[in-house]
Amino acid sequence: MLRRLILIVTTAILFSSSMTLAETKKPQPPDKFPPSPLEITTPDPLLPRLPKNKQPLTLEEQQNLEPALDALNQEATAKLQAGDQVAAFEIWNRELRLRRFLGSLAEVQALSRVGAIAWKQNDPQEVQYITQRLQAIQKQAQSQKKTAQTDLELWRSLAQAYQNVRSLKQAVEAYNQVLPVVREQKNATALVEMLKTIGELHLSWFDYRKAAPIYEELLSFATSQGERVNEVTYLQQLAEIYEQTSQPQQSLNVLNKLAGIYANENNLTKIPDLKLAIASNYESLAKKDPNLLLEAFKNYQEAYTTAWQLRQYVRAGEALQKLIALYRSQGQTDEALQASEILVQIQAQSVNFYGMMQAYDQIGQLYVERKEFPQALTAFQKGLELAQQLKHQEAYFTGQIKKISNANL
Repeated sequence: MLRRLILIVTTAILFSSSMTLAETKKPQPPDKFPPSPLEITTPDPLLPRLPKNKQPLTLEEQQNLEPALDALNQEATAKLQAGDQVAAFEIWNRELRLRRFLGSLAEVQALSRVGAIAWKQNDPQEVQYITQRLQAIQKQAQSQKKTAQTDLELWRSLAQAYQNVRSLKQAVEAYNQVLPVVREQKNATALVEMLKTIGELHLSWFDYRKAAPIYEELLSFATSQGERVNEVTYLQQLAEIYEQTSQPQQSLNVLNKLAGIYANENNLTKIPDLKLAIASNYESLAKKDPNLLLEAFKNYQEAYTTAWQLRQYVRAGEALQKLIALYRSQGQTDEALQASEILVQIQAQSVNFYGMMQAYDQIGQLYVERKEFPQALTAFQKGLELAQQLKHQEAYFTGQIKKISNANL
């Protein structure tokens, strides 16, 4: 009994001691991420001296350092060409650390160059290091007051560097710092190029709403200068933007301008597509204003007739399908039937047997709605003949025929 008691007490003491040790032992901190190689502060033998109190190198010292850095770039390029990517970026990182002693602009331009290489070589860690350094320079630039021209050149370089490492949102932010200065300079060519760059960056992020005012400004400029080719390009871009953002009224404004330009130039080949898009927008707007349905009908009809004249049978068929659906939604069965009969002819003209089969099915359904079963039966039988040739939907048409035949018994 005594031995058992001693054993229990001993066990309790050991357990208590282990708990105490466990409580007093501090958890080990997780391994830290390795520091960016661009932030290493070890003195470099290429530096003539270690700048004190953040004093920059003298102009003579910078001029002496620059050729050595260019040599590092060449050495890194040679290493990469030889297949030693790790060594190449070690050398480039050393170059980038030293470039900052030549000033922010020189450093950003070097970061931009190496960043483009890192992206091309699919080196995400290096891209991250460079992006972080660009962000630090940007933050510093925002806190300092510089002359407009110096500021412009630095922000341009920052924007390009961000583009090279695919930090597109930050590239836009940088360009937005430059844009007011470019506007003040009254340099139309530079302004247009910058707006185009910003617009393209917004579109690459699918940020259509921010892209819209940029392309509206570009359109206004092209129109005022009589630049017809650019005007059409920007109108087409805006049409896509407003379609993506579901803004039918703005889309209509743009599409009608395009249609007017093509009509004046007698470029009718593009009219059917435009009329289809215009009609679709009117149909959307008609949900709030039913009076606009007349415009939808009108533009679908114009799309069909123009496409037919141009022998664009696929487009003509598409326009008729839209027109038939609109007729049916308004309960205009007679008009829908007439359009469906024309659709059969168009599909035959374009040797689209599948389209013909679908058109006969549509005609059959419309006759069923009117309870004109003999005509419906004829339509489904013609559809079955095509289905048998295509070896597709035979059971469906057979079922429709059987259903009508049983109804007439």
